[in-house]
Amino acid sequence: MQIIDAHLHLFAAGSEADEMARAVGLENSTAYLKDYFAAHDFTHGIVMSNRSLNPARHCYPDFLHYCIGLDGIVSGHYDAREMEALVEANLERPNCVGIKLYPGYHPVTITDPCFDFVYRLAEKYDKPVAVHTGMTAHPRASLRHCHPLTMDEAAVRHPNVQFIMCHFGNPFLSDAAAVLEKCPNVAADLSGLLEGPIHLQAYLQEQSGYVFLLKTWIAYVCDYRRFLFGTDFPAVNFSDYASFIQTLIPKQHWADVFFNNANRIYHLGLPTGN
Repeated sequence: MQIIDAHLHLFAAGSEADEMARAVGLENSTAYLKDYFAAHDFTHGIVMSNRSLNPARHCYPDFLHYCIGLDGIVSGHYDAREMEALVEANLERPNCVGIKLYPGYHPVTITDPCFDFVYRLAEKYDKPVAVHTGMTAHPRASLRHCHPLTMDEAAVRHPNVQFIMCHFGNPFLSDAAAVLEKCPNVAADLSGLLEGPIHLQAYLQEQSGYVFLLKTWIAYVCDYRRFLFGTDFPAVNFSDYASFIQTLIPKQHWADVFFNNANRIYHLGLPTGN
């Protein structure tokens, strides 16, 4: 089975990501990922960038595309016109397949007027807007601003924009499922539902209630063409996490969730998976 990791991160060598990757038995480098992907049926990956908006800072090997990340949209690093121009310069590149927003890490919702240009450009270039939703990585972030229900209003306002609800809004799963059921222009990636090294069988027993809720609300949506596999690397081991997601998805839908949906929604143009 071919696999597209539709949500991973790459950080500079020497950062905390090095230790995170080592903790799950991997390395934080594109050279290592290339060999690992080839050995484990991972066909492609989509990097959710956290770097400068300068396109020159986003040079990735052929097996990776990226979403340009606007984690600094309210930080004052750019004025509005400069930011819009830089985002558009990225979207003009074939290997930039979307935009990533990081609400919660900044106290602003995705319906704030500061994001209007994002949706205008996303529609112009027909590229998705991926949005962090649900639990955050540090306690100073704001869950109110990245709750999955905030995506409902954005999706209604911008019906011609394809939204990706990152992390399926976890742990607000019932709200996330309601947004997907209601809004045809919203999909969800299944990245970041757990982190760190896992011993799968023990985890499935210890967290059986959580696993049941995940399976229940994914199934509730009644459309497995709306879910994308992703890992949130370096938080997890790619292969271990793929095994975990396989427990949540009926086998007849694996090809869609692990490959076809990301290929279609992000317009990757890769040969169809099997």
